[in-house]
Amino acid sequence: MKNFRIALLPGDGIGPEVIDETVKILDRVADLCGFSCTGETYSVGAGEYLKSGEALPQEVLEKCAECDAILLGAMGLPSVRLPGGVELTPQLDIREQLDLYKGLRPIKLYHESDTPLKGYKQCEIDIMLVRENTEGLFSERTKIADFEADKATDVMLISRKGADRICRAAFDEARKRRKHVTLVDKANVLPSMAYLRHIFDEVAKEYPDVDTERQYIDAMALFLVQRPGDFDVLVTENMFGDILSDLLAGIVGGMGMAPSADIGDKYAVFQPSHGTAPSIAGQNLANPIATILSAAMMLDWLDTEETRAGAAMIYRAVEIVFENPANRTSDMGGKLSTTEMGALIDGELGKK
Repeated sequence: MKNFRIALLPGDGIGPEVIDETVKILDRVADLCGFSCTGETYSVGAGEYLKSGEALPQEVLEKCAECDAILLGAMGLPSVRLPGGVELTPQLDIREQLDLYKGLRPIKLYHESDTPLKGYKQCEIDIMLVRENTEGLFSERTKIADFEADKATDVMLISRKGADRICRAAFDEARKRRKHVTLVDKANVLPSMAYLRHIFDEVAKEYPDVDTERQYIDAMALFLVQRPGDFDVLVTENMFGDILSDLLAGIVGGMGMAPSADIGDKYAVFQPSHGTAPSIAGQNLANPIATILSAAMMLDWLDTEETRAGAAMIYRAVEIVFENPANRTSDMGGKLSTTEMGALIDGELGKK
């Protein structure tokens, strides 16, 4: 039986609660599908920063890199900030230090009652956002702001290597799906975006079986509200992807329904797209679905027959549970607790 070492980074706020429920699901599908997962829990985030002065200790990052995959809850707290005024973001440090350039943000509508948009039914919204994770407008995020200066600037970094590999990643994802890629940029104004579009066009020539289109970021925000069912794979720069992923989550039920994966050539982190939600931490109210779906993405990425079967089992269990509109946590207008939602998913695992 294959055993996978999984680095568990519960983090802050609701992170430990959603990780706890997800580990239960992982253990269950592992038993059902014939593999095992050994969780190795490490302290990373605002709590660790307050304790040791480091949000991401180097020795912890090294131990995570030795594991087969990393499962992260949520990190950072609004009240805990660096001297420059910004919040702690060790999840971004992990992406950059392990070169996890490919951010995958799948968005799927499970029931028409979960969307604020009219006329959309189950699975009619099914989008994969592919976000470049390591450069873009985040490229100088570690600079310390000078509050006495006359101005402040941030640099939009688009490298040839970074643009090429994220565009290829988007086309590869499209080949697994409906074979359509939309580049989201601001090439009508920004030279860096014109450069990105040029590289996208060059890569597209190598994928003649995949249809393409190009949309400006402002128009895309409009179209995702008006006609999200028209889109398959979106590829974006770092900041644009950060913004659009929240918009996309909003049209399928909220951040509690938004899983993600940050993938490089060797390492990968899987985590919900939501934050730490300190206002409800410790109250058993958090929606664990985004984390559970992130774990399913992890099992797909581990890419054995057994783990792929486990992923499919989780996806199907979520679909079945969400067929009943009453099965919702408070963020989606329901009454289920974190543990009750986890138990419902667990109860569907293994059923034919």
